Amino acid sequence: MTMRDGATGPAREIETQVYAELPDRFRRGSTHSEWARANRRGAAIDSFLEGPCFDRDGNLYVVDIPFGRVFRISPDKTWSLVIEYDGEPNGLALHPDGRLFITDYRNGLLALEPQTGHLEVVLGRRNSERFKGVNDLTFARNGDLYFTDQGQTGLHDPTGRVFRYRPDGHLDCLIANGPSPNGLVLAPEQDVLFAAMTRDNSVWRIPLLPDGMTGKVGRFASFHGTAGPDGMAVDIAGNLFVAHASLGAVFVLDPEGYEIARIRSCRGRTTTNVAFGASENASIFITESESGSILTTDWLHRGM
Repeated sequence: MTMRDGATGPAREIETQVYAELPDRFRRGSTHSEWARANRRGAAIDSFLEGPCFDRDGNLYVVDIPFGRVFRISPDKTWSLVIEYDGEPNGLALHPDGRLFITDYRNGLLALEPQTGHLEVVLGRRNSERFKGVNDLTFARNGDLYFTDQGQTGLHDPTGRVFRYRPDGHLDCLIANGPSPNGLVLAPEQDVLFAAMTRDNSVWRIPLLPDGMTGKVGRFASFHGTAGPDGMAVDIAGNLFVAHASLGAVFVLDPEGYEIARIRSCRGRTTTNVAFGASENASIFITESESGSILTTDWLHRGM
C-alpha cells in the first residue's frame, strides 16, 4: 500500500453503503449478449451498469452496456428507463444545454435528450473510418469534449486513442498509443488530463499546452490486479478518485499521486465508475457493475 507523504500510517479505509439497485423488473435474467461474449468471456448477465452522471435536478443517470439502455434514478431512488436502443452505451456526460452525451462502443459519440428520449449521432466516424470503440468522456469548461477510443486494445496492441472534440467540430487526436484508454478526467485547473489505461493498470498524466498540443505524457500512478483502473473523478482540491474494475475499491490519490484513502465496495469487486453528487457534491457514487448496484459514501466532510 502506498503511504501518504510524511504520514505515519496507511491510507484511510472508507466503507460504502448501497444507494440503489437495478430493480428486478429491469433485469434481463441470465441473458447472453454480444457484448458479454467479447468482454465477460461469454458469461450470461442480467445487466452491466456504468457511466453515473447527475443532471441539475439531482437525477442520476446510468447506462446498461450490453442491452443498450439508459436509466434515470430520481432523488427518491425511483428507476425509470429513458431509452433502449441498438447500441452499447458506456460513458455519460452532461452538456451545458442539458443533453446527455454518450460514448457508445458501436455507434460513436451520441447525444440524448433525456426528457424526450431523442437520440442523435454527433460523431460516428473519423475521416470516414469507424472508431475502435469509444469508452468514456468529459467536458471542459470551454466546451471541449475529451473522449477515449479503447476498443480491444491493450499491452499487446497499444493503439488506443484519446481525442479532443471542439465545439466548432474540429477533432484532435492527443494520444494514439494507449494500452486500453478508459476513464478520463480534467484537473481542476483544466491544464492536465488524466486517462486510465486499464490494461497497463495505470493512470497517465497528459499536460494540455496553451497551443492545443500535449506536453510530456507520463505515468501518474500504477496499480495491480486482473483488470485495471476504469472511471475517474476529481474533487476541487485536485484529489483523483480512481475506480478499479477488479479490486473492489476506489483509490483516492492526492495531487502528487500518494494514496490518501481507499473507498471499499460493500458489494462486488467490479467497481467501474465514480461520480460526485448530492448537496455541494458532498457524496461519492460508485457503480458496482456485476451486481447492478450504485454505492455511496460521504466525502466532503472527511477533512482530507
